[in-house]
Amino acid sequence: MSARALLHSFSPHFRPRISPPDFSVSKKSFGFSLPELKRREFLHFRVRLQSDEGCGVFRVSVRNSGRGGKVYADVKSEPYEISDTVPESVKFQDGLNDVVLSEGELESSAPWWEEFPKRWVIVILCFSAFLLCNMDRVNMSIAILPMSAEFNWNPATVGLIQSSFFWGYLLTQIAGGIWADTVGGKLVLGFGVVWWSIATALTPVAAKVGLPFLLFVRAFMGIGEGVAMPAMNNILSKWVPVSERSRSLALVYSGMYLGSVTGLAFSPFLIHQFGWPSVFYSFGSLGTVWFAVWLNKAYSSPLDDPQLRPEEKQLIFAHSVSKEPVKTIPWGLILSKAPVWALIVSHFCHNWGTFILLTWMPTYYNQVLKFNLTESGLLCVLPWLTMAFSANLGGWIADTLVSKGLSVTTVRKIMQTIGFLGPAFFLTQLSHVNSPAMAVLCMACSQGTDAFSQSGLYSNHQDIAPRYSGVLLGLSNTAGVLAGVFGTAATGYILQHGSWDDVFKVSVGLYLVGTVVWNLFSTGEKILD
Repeated sequence: MSARALLHSFSPHFRPRISPPDFSVSKKSFGFSLPELKRREFLHFRVRLQSDEGCGVFRVSVRNSGRGGKVYADVKSEPYEISDTVPESVKFQDGLNDVVLSEGELESSAPWWEEFPKRWVIVILCFSAFLLCNMDRVNMSIAILPMSAEFNWNPATVGLIQSSFFWGYLLTQIAGGIWADTVGGKLVLGFGVVWWSIATALTPVAAKVGLPFLLFVRAFMGIGEGVAMPAMNNILSKWVPVSERSRSLALVYSGMYLGSVTGLAFSPFLIHQFGWPSVFYSFGSLGTVWFAVWLNKAYSSPLDDPQLRPEEKQLIFAHSVSKEPVKTIPWGLILSKAPVWALIVSHFCHNWGTFILLTWMPTYYNQVLKFNLTESGLLCVLPWLTMAFSANLGGWIADTLVSKGLSVTTVRKIMQTIGFLGPAFFLTQLSHVNSPAMAVLCMACSQGTDAFSQSGLYSNHQDIAPRYSGVLLGLSNTAGVLAGVFGTAATGYILQHGSWDDVFKVSVGLYLVGTVVWNLFSTGEKILD
């Protein structure tokens, strides 16, 4: 119990006329620091409580339960003496010194790292998993340049290799969500990281064996990364209260963008110093470090965590929306709704341009802007840094607009329209730009506005069907992955028979189609219960 509650609980034979005073503390008086209080099994001291009627002396035995930091006190009274003075404080005696303890310090004495919310530990671990996810994905876009020179690959072959990742990635979108709901997000996300890390480390071996084996290993890697997003959504839906969900999702998705930054920044250095295979070996090994921490710290649900503090568990469940488990999925009803198809089509149109940037921009910088390998990797960092910043900015703007009374539908349409028309405009400017610096700036602005989609279509799944948001994410992201498969391969074909202007025209056309479909058919209101 708290010190204030302890003083109020004394018997009617002694009760001060004034309300219990605020306490202050001298930490040196006990002979040990207050953070040690909860670590001590027993503590004995006397309390002398004074009022205008007298002074009572009590023997207090404090016992640490070891469960959630709770402290129990046994209080026994001793004969008390009369006093004519009314001090402004209550003195606790430990037999050596008189001390005055603060209520707040009695109740919160653990180090700050033990008080750090466990739910945000989970969020940070998910963030780091997505950081590794994109690091392992974008390293091929840098390494493909020396690899194609060594193995004599033409642009069409390069496009085939780049797109092979999405073959496996496509397979596990919906399956990953169902699996996470069944066995728990911890196991699924841990499996995914280990799976794609092994595939990353095997890539140099596969390339030397032959093209078919390389295509298989890249597809194998896609299988692992395909379960990451559904598993993450499953975990955060259980750990993060609704009031913190936008911030947590923004942080996790920022991990993807910063993963691209890290991969593109370090890959050229590793290739220059140790050769292109070193990129895959070093990046792949990081997954084992993450997995060891994940096994030790993560749980699929707060109910599974024996070390979760009771007050945090109460906070999570008090502010979470309780949902009955989904037993059957009404596919017919879901696919009959126009906003669902708006989500699917818009996700396809959005990802076409995004995946082209992810996989082909180093080649664009090298072939068109004549940057060398190191310059290509470093300049590719800027668009992803811009995305990491603008994704969080867009989330803050969207939440602010909703809090000021703007409808969720209007906010989603505004944010996604920026996410479509912004990239379309800046891509059209590339053909009119002569300076490499201006070309890089256009790319950064294109991807910066693209990231506003996190507050548009990426937030819309829980708007329109909160109980089936995992299924909707699987459906729309499947369409997005198809855009990656076709767009990445088609870009190689277009470059072999056309130019980069043709590549950008296709992306701009799809952005415009997505804008029209989104504004005509999307909604922020719940359409499925």
